[in-house]
Amino acid sequence: MKTKLQLQPQPGPQTEFLRSRADIAIFGGAAGGGKSFALLLEPLFHISNAKFRAVIFRRTVPMLKQPGSLWDASYDIFTRLRAVAKESTHEWVFPSRAVVKFSGLELESDAYGWQGSEICLLAFDELTQFSEKQFFYMLSRNRSTCGVRPYVRGTCNPDADSWLRNFLRWWIDDASGLPIKERSGVLRWFVRRDDEIIWGDTRAELIAKFGDDAEPKSVTFIPANVRDNKILLEKDPAYVSNLKALSLVERERLLDGNWNVRATAGSYFKREWFSIVDAAPGEIVARCRYWDRAATEKRSDNNPDATIGLLLSKDARGIYYVEHVRKMFGSPHKVEQAMVNCAKSDGVQTIVAFMQDPGSAGVAEAQATARALDGFNVRFAPATGDKATRAKPVSAQAEAGNIKLVRGLWNDDLLRVLENFPVAKHDDEVDALSGAHGILGDHSTGAFASSRDYHMSALRSDLFITENIQLNADFFGT
Repeated sequence: MKTKLQLQPQPGPQTEFLRSRADIAIFGGAAGGGKSFALLLEPLFHISNAKFRAVIFRRTVPMLKQPGSLWDASYDIFTRLRAVAKESTHEWVFPSRAVVKFSGLELESDAYGWQGSEICLLAFDELTQFSEKQFFYMLSRNRSTCGVRPYVRGTCNPDADSWLRNFLRWWIDDASGLPIKERSGVLRWFVRRDDEIIWGDTRAELIAKFGDDAEPKSVTFIPANVRDNKILLEKDPAYVSNLKALSLVERERLLDGNWNVRATAGSYFKREWFSIVDAAPGEIVARCRYWDRAATEKRSDNNPDATIGLLLSKDARGIYYVEHVRKMFGSPHKVEQAMVNCAKSDGVQTIVAFMQDPGSAGVAEAQATARALDGFNVRFAPATGDKATRAKPVSAQAEAGNIKLVRGLWNDDLLRVLENFPVAKHDDEVDALSGAHGILGDHSTGAFASSRDYHMSALRSDLFITENIQLNADFFGT
């Protein structure tokens, strides 16, 4: 006797999302809630329909192809249903000839490449990464002649500055930024006229106001967080610790699901997080002076960035010590000479690191500086990510009390810059601290997860669920 394979979501928000009858259902609002897995299950309602077509979007194609990403996770599900993958077009073709396609919308204009398309199920993974213009243009492609009513599904993490924050305002408490529990899964209706969204509590309310051809669409929001993902917590109990080790802003967004929190002065570093000691201990295991370089002399008529050389050390317990900060305004030659002098003072065991400017000129300059520092342990590389992204790992360490300052005249100036990040115009000390921490992170004690560890753990979260697929004869009913 042939056994039918039927897939079951986890009880709670994941099941509620898959049972929603809204035209547009948005799921998530925190990390680890099983959002992507639910998005992959959604097309399975209709894969026996030969004419059914679904497209699942990420903002860029590389995001789809990362290890543990949506495309990888789809293999764990779709191959069980005898679907065939077309790698070149990122499509799955099921035995019935139903198709689920994965695609990116990197540029604003990429949406227009779908002109004339007919997409029955339109799905967005991490909807806050798409623009409002992209979303509503693609909504015009959400149509169907396959017998299935066209609909939209999306997942998201909180973003206070995203258009989606305002779109979901009714479901989120304005004061706290947290989802309103009683409104989870509740439907509201809207029409869009001249780029303005008009909401109603019922479809009939909007038809009475705008006429029979108004075509209101229903919307719902179903929040979920890592605490709703029991299988993930059983498989990877350290995942919550990874989230708790994030910076204050990221932790409130990804662990608590806060839609109001945004980076403001004091959200990355607070003065009280840094204790001041008389000296670094004797059991230092690694030391790095990281240079954030500028090349402008300071005059009465300008306000340039400074060159910062920050000396950071790490002891055997994983505690960091800012031992010295060299701040100067000078020409490239003066900066280079200062780097050499500090290297001699710090000793050959201290790593000398600096950020390489982009382009061929930056490569040549970095190589010239390395030659001037011949005989020292020199490291340089281009920056990756923006300033705030680079600051998150060291921010988490600071909040945990793991960064101390050695007493010096530079203490107050450093603390002032740190606690005003990211709103202050000059943040050179933050770049230097982030860079030095990144170098010494290679000597991690494992007490806190690095940003890369967290990222890979987040990518794997949905795979833990797919490994625990259950048979259920009732949910899909096929």
